[in-house]
Amino acid sequence: MSYELRTYNLLPGRLEDYLNLAANLESEIFGPDNGDDKFGKFEGQWYTEFGTLNQAVILVRYRRLDEGDSVRAEPFKNQEWQRFTQKIRSTLVAQETKMLCALLPLQPPAGEGNVYELRTYRTRPGASSEWLEHFKSIMPVREKYSKNVGLWQTQIGQLDEVTHMWPYPDLNDRAIIRAKLKKNPEWQAFLQKGNPLLLNMESVVLNPTANSAMK
Repeated sequence: MSYELRTYNLLPGRLEDYLNLAANLESEIFGPDNGDDKFGKFEGQWYTEFGTLNQAVILVRYRRLDEGDSVRAEPFKNQEWQRFTQKIRSTLVAQETKMLCALLPLQPPAGEGNVYELRTYRTRPGASSEWLEHFKSIMPVREKYSKNVGLWQTQIGQLDEVTHMWPYPDLNDRAIIRAKLKKNPEWQAFLQKGNPLLLNMESVVLNPTANSAMK
């Protein structure tokens, strides 16, 4: 599966305006049409709570990368999408899109009221496959503490980049889990092997919007 990760950088103080404009994004643009998805499957939308502020993030799934090329062109012919993009322009500073290859099946969390941590790692040139091998090997240990939502490698965008997402009931739960994980000897051994392969690590904490498929 291929995914598109869209990030909108918003003007300070305009987040609420953007969220109001995007309130019907799923039903009007990405909603089902005759049992199929119009423009890919809308998996979720969030806004940043910690990390880079004034950001909105959208995740859309395609069956394959070349479908993304053809399907992503369709919204620009759609009047609802045209109206949406025209309205949000006044709230935007910049926008970024990446095409991602799923390395694990998407696992949306059960229930509502979660916070999400989106982590982006850039490895040394050519080292992403080696880092991923270590990471996927340690995943059973990591998931004893909390379940992963998704793991992706960038196909179009920044090269040698890996993205993963984790849900938590709240930030206190995240802090407790991270503290316990830090003491795990298998996790410590993974860090000793994996960290030298990394150049940069970024993390943002996200809240789901009212219309997000993942809550």
